[in-house]
Amino acid sequence: MQNHQHAAGARRISVLGAGAWGTAVAMALAARHDVLLWGRNNAAMHEMAAARDNLHYLPGHPFPPGLRVGGDFGAALAHGSDLLIAACPVAGLRPLLEQLKAAQHSGRVLPNLVWLCKGFEYDTGLLPHQIVHAVLGDSVPGGALSGPSFAQEVARGLPCALTIASSSAALRDCVVGVMHGGNVRVYSSADLVGVEVGGAVKNVLAIATGVADGLGLGLNARAALITRGLAEITRLGTALGGAVETFMGLTGMGDLILTCTGDLSRNRRVGLGLAQGKALDTIVSELGHVAEGVPCAKAVRELAARLGVDMPITNAVAGVLFDGDQPQALVAQLLARDPRGENGLPV
Repeated sequence: MQNHQHAAGARRISVLGAGAWGTAVAMALAARHDVLLWGRNNAAMHEMAAARDNLHYLPGHPFPPGLRVGGDFGAALAHGSDLLIAACPVAGLRPLLEQLKAAQHSGRVLPNLVWLCKGFEYDTGLLPHQIVHAVLGDSVPGGALSGPSFAQEVARGLPCALTIASSSAALRDCVVGVMHGGNVRVYSSADLVGVEVGGAVKNVLAIATGVADGLGLGLNARAALITRGLAEITRLGTALGGAVETFMGLTGMGDLILTCTGDLSRNRRVGLGLAQGKALDTIVSELGHVAEGVPCAKAVRELAARLGVDMPITNAVAGVLFDGDQPQALVAQLLARDPRGENGLPV
């Protein structure tokens, strides 16, 4: 481990999960705080420590001197006495929380917990905060950190704006105090449901936009998909209790625009691959990273059907991903819809 002096006011933080986004967040925080990046693959963490670079998930971005890395979970919990950041995909959140629960049972008091994952749990349809509640109850103050953010840009120190959402004002203040500064701006929200829904569903819509772009349908079509996609996010989010204003902000419109138009977007690349006629398994294998929009499309389709929420773009994406529909059918299905007033209002 590296020895490094931090300024007064530095916090002790552990980032649990050494994928691209977890690594980028750890790198950004290590400039001002005492940060340990933990990953479950001990051999990979040793390689990372030796290279001072996450060669598998975020190559070409050398670690700052103060960033520690390791594969010992107990040591990571002991280190992160001020804040724990869960930096795993949604599928990995419950297993990670079970490890934290076991640590609680052995007598460890857990600090504030923040999670970075965006999506719905595949088999239960739960949002991340609901998974946290199911495993840990109300024993740990928690919140979701979300917003338009590509790991590669954050690792390079480029400007970024994020939102911390939590029912706990103290946790929100803690995260803003820890993260806000330099090129990272952090806003606060009490609308945990709205922030999580925006972060989840935008990945599905990015697949649709990738398909449209891959088929050469033009910038007009892309703008229409993004705009109508935002309407879908808002319908589902408000049905689940989110505030309309949230979907006009960073974690709604902001994240949607980035993920639908940015070439670094994994979900957009899934759509581009589908438009080229590639099999889904091939696309995911070539990505080498998790594309949350794929499992999320199925969960969102089922949830929307259960709630009676109209989500035609999501349904079309799920049809291509899981029902054998052709990408061209996605567009045809949307174009064939009956005319109506925008935003569902009578005309």
